[in-house]
Amino acid sequence: MSDYKQCIVIRDDLKLSKGKLAVQVAHAAVSASEWADRTTLEKWKEGGQKKVVLRVANTRELFELKEVARKHDLPTALIQDAGLTEIKPGTITVLGIGPAKEEAIDKITGNLKLL
Repeated sequence: MSDYKQCIVIRDDLKLSKGKLAVQVAHAAVSASEWADRTTLEKWKEGGQKKVVLRVANTRELFELKEVARKHDLPTALIQDAGLTEIKPGTITVLGIGPAKEEAIDKITGNLKLL
Protein backbone atom coordinates (compact mmCIF):
# COMPACT_ATOMS: atom_id res chain seq x y z
CA MET A 1 0.00 0.00 0.00
CA SER A 2 1.23 3.43 -0.89
CA ASP A 3 1.93 6.09 1.66
CA TYR A 4 0.98 8.77 -0.89
CA LYS A 5 -2.47 10.09 -1.63
CA GLN A 6 -4.46 12.95 -3.04
CA CYS A 7 -7.50 14.66 -1.55
CA ILE A 8 -10.21 16.33 -3.54
CA VAL A 9 -12.35 18.69 -1.46
CA ILE A 10 -15.81 19.66 -2.67
CA ARG A 11 -18.16 22.43 -1.58
CA ASP A 12 -21.23 21.09 0.21
CA ASP A 13 -23.20 24.24 -0.54
CA LEU A 14 -23.17 23.60 -4.30
CA LYS A 15 -25.77 21.05 -5.25
CA LEU A 16 -24.19 19.72 -8.42
CA SER A 17 -25.43 16.74 -10.39
CA LYS A 18 -23.38 13.56 -9.99
CA GLY A 19 -22.00 13.95 -13.50
CA LYS A 20 -20.99 17.57 -12.99
CA LEU A 21 -19.37 16.74 -9.65
CA ALA A 22 -17.45 13.83 -11.19
CA VAL A 23 -16.02 16.12 -13.86
CA GLN A 24 -14.99 18.76 -11.31
CA VAL A 25 -13.27 16.12 -9.17
CA ALA A 26 -11.42 14.84 -12.25
CA HIS A 27 -10.27 18.37 -13.12
CA ALA A 28 -8.91 18.84 -9.59
CA ALA A 29 -7.14 15.47 -9.55
CA VAL A 30 -5.33 16.13 -12.82
CA SER A 31 -4.57 19.80 -12.14
CA ALA A 32 -3.19 19.30 -8.63
CA SER A 33 -1.05 16.34 -9.72
CA GLU A 34 0.64 18.55 -12.31
CA TRP A 35 2.15 20.58 -9.42
CA ALA A 36 3.70 17.56 -7.68
CA ASP A 37 7.40 16.87 -7.98
CA ARG A 38 8.38 13.99 -10.24
CA THR A 39 9.40 11.58 -7.44
CA THR A 40 6.16 12.10 -5.52
CA LEU A 41 4.09 11.73 -8.66
CA GLU A 42 5.83 8.47 -9.59
CA LYS A 43 5.48 6.99 -6.09
CA TRP A 44 1.80 7.98 -5.99
CA LYS A 45 1.20 6.35 -9.38
CA GLU A 46 3.09 3.19 -8.36
CA GLY A 47 0.86 2.98 -5.28
CA GLY A 48 -2.37 3.08 -7.28
CA GLN A 49 -3.04 6.85 -7.31
CA LYS A 50 -4.98 6.79 -4.02
CA LYS A 51 -7.61 9.55 -3.83
CA VAL A 52 -10.11 10.59 -1.17
CA VAL A 53 -13.04 12.94 -1.79
CA LEU A 54 -13.89 15.15 1.18
CA ARG A 55 -16.21 18.08 1.76
CA VAL A 56 -16.31 21.53 3.29
CA ALA A 57 -19.23 23.88 3.80
CA ASN A 58 -18.38 26.68 1.36
CA THR A 59 -15.90 28.62 -0.76
CA ARG A 60 -14.32 30.35 2.23
CA GLU A 61 -13.34 27.00 3.72
CA LEU A 62 -11.86 25.89 0.38
CA PHE A 63 -9.68 29.01 0.23
CA GLU A 64 -8.58 28.57 3.87
CA LEU A 65 -7.66 24.94 3.20
CA LYS A 66 -5.74 25.88 0.06
CA GLU A 67 -3.73 28.45 2.00
CA VAL A 68 -2.83 25.96 4.74
CA ALA A 69 -1.84 23.34 2.15
CA ARG A 70 0.25 25.91 0.26
CA LYS A 71 2.07 26.88 3.48
CA HIS A 72 2.97 23.20 3.87
CA ASP A 73 4.32 23.09 0.30
CA LEU A 74 1.65 20.70 -0.94
CA PRO A 75 0.49 20.80 -4.55
CA THR A 76 -2.94 22.41 -4.85
CA ALA A 77 -5.41 23.35 -7.55
CA LEU A 78 -8.63 25.34 -7.15
CA ILE A 79 -11.08 24.59 -9.93
CA GLN A 80 -13.26 27.30 -11.47
CA ASP A 81 -16.15 26.21 -13.64
CA ALA A 82 -16.60 27.64 -17.13
CA GLY A 83 -20.31 28.03 -16.43
CA LEU A 84 -21.59 26.33 -19.55
CA THR A 85 -24.10 24.04 -17.84
CA GLU A 86 -25.24 24.12 -14.21
CA ILE A 87 -23.54 27.04 -12.48
CA LYS A 88 -22.34 30.58 -13.14
CA PRO A 89 -19.01 31.12 -14.93
CA GLY A 90 -16.09 31.43 -12.53
CA THR A 91 -17.73 29.49 -9.69
CA ILE A 92 -15.09 27.80 -7.52
CA THR A 93 -16.17 24.17 -7.25
CA VAL A 94 -13.41 21.98 -5.78
CA LEU A 95 -9.87 21.94 -4.44
CA GLY A 96 -7.29 19.30 -5.22
CA ILE A 97 -4.49 18.72 -2.70
CA GLY A 98 -1.59 16.42 -3.47
CA PRO A 99 -0.42 13.92 -4.31
CA ALA A 100 1.79 13.98 -1.25
CA LYS A 101 2.69 11.79 1.70
CA GLU A 102 -0.43 10.74 3.56
CA GLU A 103 0.84 12.08 6.89
CA ALA A 104 1.34 15.55 5.40
CA ILE A 105 -2.12 15.68 3.84
CA ASP A 106 -3.83 14.16 6.88
CA LYS A 107 -2.50 16.97 9.09
CA ILE A 108 -4.54 19.37 6.94
CA THR A 109 -7.56 17.32 5.90
CA GLY A 110 -7.86 14.75 8.69
CA ASN A 111 -10.82 16.50 10.31
CA LEU A 112 -12.90 16.73 7.10
CA LYS A 113 -15.83 14.43 6.35
CA LEU A 114 -15.91 12.04 3.42
CA LEU A 115 -18.29 12.82 0.59
